[in-house]
Amino acid sequence: MRRLCTALVISLGLAAPAFAAQCITSKGAFNGYKQNFARDAQSAGVGQRGMQALQNAQLSGITWRFESNPSSQTGTLYRNPEEFIAKRAGSASSFISTAKNRVSRNGNLFASLERSYGVPAGILATIWGLETSWGGYLGKTRIVDGAVTLASYCRRHPRFERDAIAALQLVDRGVISGSTQGGPSGELGHMQFLAGNWVRYGVDATGDGRADPYNAVDALASAANMLRQAGWRAGQPYGEGTANYRALQSWNDSGNYLRAIVWAAQRIDN
Repeated sequence: MRRLCTALVISLGLAAPAFAAQCITSKGAFNGYKQNFARDAQSAGVGQRGMQALQNAQLSGITWRFESNPSSQTGTLYRNPEEFIAKRAGSASSFISTAKNRVSRNGNLFASLERSYGVPAGILATIWGLETSWGGYLGKTRIVDGAVTLASYCRRHPRFERDAIAALQLVDRGVISGSTQGGPSGELGHMQFLAGNWVRYGVDATGDGRADPYNAVDALASAANMLRQAGWRAGQPYGEGTANYRALQSWNDSGNYLRAIVWAAQRIDN
């Protein structure tokens, strides 16, 4: 493992523009939304490559279907975290075993991350596993398509427009391209960051001068950085009701998800 470097947070100069684009409730209005959103993107400083990616963006059908059925996002209240993980990963015991193996094989990395950010291996390995099966599946939706589609939808507008702007600026910087694939809501890389969060918390942990969400070391360090900035306290418990549990809510506020992280991490770290 290459030595972890001092955190280098990407600064893309994301201002808080007053967005002019109007949200949509019809697929047929997507191109009109893009035209209006292009003015917002230019005002936010998006360059030529980002604007070209926006011009080429298409409505993401999977994103639209997901947002059109909000009940699908509430989830089921699982009886216990083990059941939730089994639903996501097929087998809770296999998930724990694989996560432990990942930590064992990358012991120096996880130890360095904990020294630098205070976040234990079990937390990071669990999130990594739940998000992408430790890099095994990074998504099949073009990031710009997903981000712009999400931003356009009235139920999500304008909250996610800054993530769409960030995705375009990441294209400008060469971090992603207009065809780079990720999650249906524009999530990117090993830990499935939204673009705006990658801008705020992305870390160049390998020292190659580039914070890359598709590099596992950078992605894990960035997740640890995000949790630390959300209030994570090194060496403190992270069960429900603790400050660290509240820090985890910055990652995902689903009770099912949070309880699963805690349950798995406690077994991985012990």
